[in-house]
Order: sequence, then C-alpha cells, then structure tokens
Amino acid sequence: MKFNILILLLSVLMVGCDQTDQNVSSPGDYNSYLAINEARTTSPYFELWNSKITSDSVELPSFSAVAGQYNSFFESTGDITYLKKAEKSLKKAVEIANIDKDKYYRSLSRNYISQHRFKEALIYADSAAKLGKDLPENQHLLFDIHMELGNYKKADSLQKLFADPYDFNYIIRAAKWNDYKGDLDRTIMFMEKAKVKAEDSKNRSLLLWVYSNLGDYYGHAGEIEQSYKHYLKTLEIEPSNAYAKKGIAWIVFSHEDNSTEALRILDSILESHRSPDLYLLQAEIAEHTGNKDLYDTSMNNFQNLISNANYGEMYNAHNLKVYFSESGKELKAIDLARKEVANRATPETFQLLALAHLNNGNKKEALKIIRNKVEGKTFEPEAQLAMAKVYKANELTSEVERLKKELLEAKYELGPVTYKEIQKL
Repeated sequence: MKFNILILLLSVLMVGCDQTDQNVSSPGDYNSYLAINEARTTSPYFELWNSKITSDSVELPSFSAVAGQYNSFFESTGDITYLKKAEKSLKKAVEIANIDKDKYYRSLSRNYISQHRFKEALIYADSAAKLGKDLPENQHLLFDIHMELGNYKKADSLQKLFADPYDFNYIIRAAKWNDYKGDLDRTIMFMEKAKVKAEDSKNRSLLLWVYSNLGDYYGHAGEIEQSYKHYLKTLEIEPSNAYAKKGIAWIVFSHEDNSTEALRILDSILESHRSPDLYLLQAEIAEHTGNKDLYDTSMNNFQNLISNANYGEMYNAHNLKVYFSESGKELKAIDLARKEVANRATPETFQLLALAHLNNGNKKEALKIIRNKVEGKTFEPEAQLAMAKVYKANELTSEVERLKKELLEAKYELGPVTYKEIQKL
C-alpha cells in the first residue's frame, strides 16, 4: 500500500467519467442503517446470567450464556476484549462441566477459530469427538477446522461421512468445499439451497449468515447487483451489521468508483465498530484518491489497534501486506510469514511466504514455494497475483501473461489500487 502521489493525478483525470451506468447502489437504500451507531454491549439477559457468576461459581449455564453474549458484543463492536472474555468463560465451563462436556469443548473450539488459533481449536474439537456424543456436530466442526488448517484430504473424508443433500449443515459445507475447488457456480448453487432452508426456518442467525455470505460469493462471481441485494437483506434483519455495511462500501468503491461515498459509509461504521480491517480499507481508498493525510491516519489507527496483544494471530496476513509495502520490514515479513504458515499451512499463507522471500531478493526460493505449495492449489485472485509477481521476477513471461489476463478480469474483487499493480505486470 505504498502511497503514490501520482495516483492523485490519475483520480483527477477520472472525475469526469460517468459511472452512473454501472451503479447498483443508492444511498436511499442504506442511509437509515448508517444512522444506527449504537453498539450493543449489554442486555437484560446478559445482566441476569452475569449476576450469577461469583469467584467460586460452579453454575455451568451462567458461563455458557455469558460467553454467548460476549460473542454478540464482539460482533457488534469489533472489540477483541469481548472475544477474550468469552474464551475465559468457556474455559471455566470446560473446567467444571461433568455433563455435556462435549458441548463446551465445541464452543471453546469455535472461539479459538474466531481467534485464528486453529491448532488449539483442533485439540478441543478432538476432545469433543472422543466423548462420542453428537457425532454430526463434531464432524461439522472438524471439517471447518481442517479446511482452515489446509488439511483438505482430511476435510473431504469428513464431508463424505455427513453428506446429506437435504441437511443445512452439509449444504453450507459443500458450498465451502466447492469454493475451495474454484467452482463458484456450484458454490452459489449450494448457498441458494441453504438460503431456502434458512428462510423456511425463519432462524435469524442462519439468515444473517446466509445473506452476508451470499453477498460475498456473488461479489466474487461478478454479480454485483445480487451481492448488493444480499447485503441489504442482511441489514434488514440486523441494521447495525458492520460486515454488510463494509460489503456495500466495497461495492461503492471498487465497482462504482465513488470513494467519497465509500468513505462516508466507513466513517459511519467506525462510529461504533472498531476493527483493524476497516482502517486498512480506509487507507486503501485514501491511497486511490491521493489523500495522504487520511492514508497516514488510517495506517496509524490500524497499527495502534493491532498492537493490542489480545489480537494474537488474527491479523498476521493483513500485517504482512503492510510489511510488503514498507522498506526495512523485509526480514520481519519473512519471520511473520513463517509464523503464519506454521499456524495454518494453506496455499494462501504459502503465497505470502513466497512474496516475503521475493521481497528479500530470494526469487528462486519464492518460485520453489509457488511451484510446490500454491500453483494449482488455489484459485484466489490474491494468490494468482503473488504467482504472477514471482513468475515475473524469474522471467517466466508466458506464465505471467496467462495470469495477467485472468487477473484483469478480477478488477472488482481486487480493487482499483491492486488493479494498477496488475496492469504493470
């Protein structure tokens, strides 16, 4: 994200371009949601159960209920403190549970997934599975963790154990599997099936999950209007949903090239929801428009936020991208990329390690990693861009041209700043 003042000149030249023919959004659709800035950090339900917890408490339902509320507060505010408080409550529940211990193991495992502590998540998921209860729930959880860890053969074998074309939990994981395989059409087909089931159930949590994920998947597929509609559906259910608002901000920025409106949306989210990735998006928009002051402020806010040790491994990948753009951080990038690969050995983390080597001048080592760990193993545009950069450094011109052609079609997903990188390949 290195700031480039020339971008200012480019943006000025684009002011006169008429973007209305490609607009799918309208502020009138979402303005009322932007006015909702109050983050939920308590509830009568939380106060009731929290009041039952004392220093020597053994009332198991209290810890579980309070942990669930802390998770909700984390989603509402982005404040990592609440996720850590949920972890503390669940660890206490695991400690004192004699009945339904597997349920608390799974809850703690999911908390660790949220924290990107995947190997610890696997330990507790395995502990739940060893108790022999709720076999499908254990299989679903183990599938999710093995996908995160890059253990795709294991995940596939688990998926075959609970395959049921009529079961919601199988359908959403079939969607995830097809996304990993690069079959976006089948991914969306499965997610549309999941949407029907969620709508039939009228389950608020399922609807929020399905609508927001369909917003993402349709965006990846270039179906921007469908993406926008599903983010709005998410907001109809939960008007304060920061994830859906961020999705709309991306549409306005990347598809409609309206940086001013995208920043207005982001500013409204940041009134009550502080998340490091929001500041990075703000910085990316500032870079695109040539606003150096906003760029510097956004990056400082990002660094200040992730300096909180409670974030642990959650923003390693984001931090690496920052390192790649800053001189003097090359060796730090290598160390952090190795740490991230140790945490989750996926093609996406290996492509970061390859870029770290490339930035250190180790172009042959970078190519080796790409050949062995990334090539043919992921269809993510960011990984494809990393491959192209490594191929270019190694003078593999034909392979660069092949990837460049594909990447130019991913303009929306990668955004206008990265699109300029692609054009220079």
